[in-house]
Amino acid sequence: MTTKQRAYLKGLAMTMDPVLQIGKSSLTPEVTAAVDEALEARELIKISVLKNCMDDGRELAQILSERTHSQVVQVIGKKIVLYRQAKDEKKRKIVLP
Repeated sequence: MTTKQRAYLKGLAMTMDPVLQIGKSSLTPEVTAAVDEALEARELIKISVLKNCMDDGRELAQILSERTHSQVVQVIGKKIVLYRQAKDEKKRKIVLP
């Protein structure tokens, strides 16, 4: 992903609300499956890491991106933004510059 594409995705993510929250149980298989489903439906998602989660946001983002085959767009504090292009061309909503 180029810096221009990353900047474009960051701009799109600014107006988004988090679709998932990671709590004190951290990364369970259910959370990973929910992230995978959300990426398939939306391509670009924002995840909120709650205060009671003791894990680092950057580590969580890296683990989630590996498990879901997505790319980390940005991590700011307790917010994670992930992107994965839809496999089906008809479902693609985001066109990268």
